[in-house]
Amino acid sequence: MNRNTQPRQTVSSSAVSAHKDHRAAVRWVLIITLVMNVCVVVLKALVGLWTGSLSLLADALHSVTDSANNVLGLVTNQLANPRPDRDHPYGHQKFEAIGALGIAAFLGIACFEILKGAVERLLQGGEPVQVTASALWIMLLVLGINIFVAFYERKVGLRLGSKILIADARHTMSDVWITIAVIGGLIGIWRGWQWMDVALAFPVAVLVFKSGWAVLRENLPWLVDEMAIAPEAIHSQVMKVPGVINCHNIASRGLLGRQVFIDMHLIVEPTNVEEAHRVTEEVESLLDQLYGPARITIHIEPPHYESGEISY
Repeated sequence: MNRNTQPRQTVSSSAVSAHKDHRAAVRWVLIITLVMNVCVVVLKALVGLWTGSLSLLADALHSVTDSANNVLGLVTNQLANPRPDRDHPYGHQKFEAIGALGIAAFLGIACFEILKGAVERLLQGGEPVQVTASALWIMLLVLGINIFVAFYERKVGLRLGSKILIADARHTMSDVWITIAVIGGLIGIWRGWQWMDVALAFPVAVLVFKSGWAVLRENLPWLVDEMAIAPEAIHSQVMKVPGVINCHNIASRGLLGRQVFIDMHLIVEPTNVEEAHRVTEEVESLLDQLYGPARITIHIEPPHYESGEISY
């Protein structure tokens, strides 16, 4: 018996309404923070072009990842829905991964351009960075926006239990420390230490590359169907269900917290279809509680069947 289960359809209307309200609340926070993060990027880029500061332009590029994370969060909340349809029977989650690859590529190219500009300025010289009091005040305003976004997202994320908001707040907080370092460099340049701009451009560019690599590393397993859960872990949990004799040929893919697909062959004690179905329902419920949202495919085999292979 081959069973392909989806998230339970027998959900109360109040539960459905609560889920919609939760998604709407998360979406509203993401929109607010996206607007603020775009303002941060624009202000940093304008001040960077105005002063000619490579480190500030690199910081602006690093801040692009905050806006990109908001966009990916909105895509996850709206387009990258795990609910299947006729054209996408396995859901739409990989739309998010494709967008993430584009962001990683952009950050890689931006990092190369910043490093290239820094090397050229070291070898050939260039126009001195012009820092004014107005530029420093604008950067302090930007820093204040960053701090507000980080604490606001974290507070609402904890209240709503949203992993997306909490993770985005953590990333924005890292941007706060980079901005503080860049402001310190601008103050140094204001006092006549021009070398600080190039000196800061290199580490900030490396952080931009690190952000792009993190985005790629988080989404690549989803695209290449890497194992999501160790088969030994699934096996140990399934064996706790009464009526289960053994399970084997266990496979999983997807990303925990987004969408996981689990396949397995299951050997159960009951010999009639109704009782075997009840055992598989308990297995599915347990795995969905542990690793959900999950879609689980179970192939039932007779009690006398034996297999020593947990996975492939």
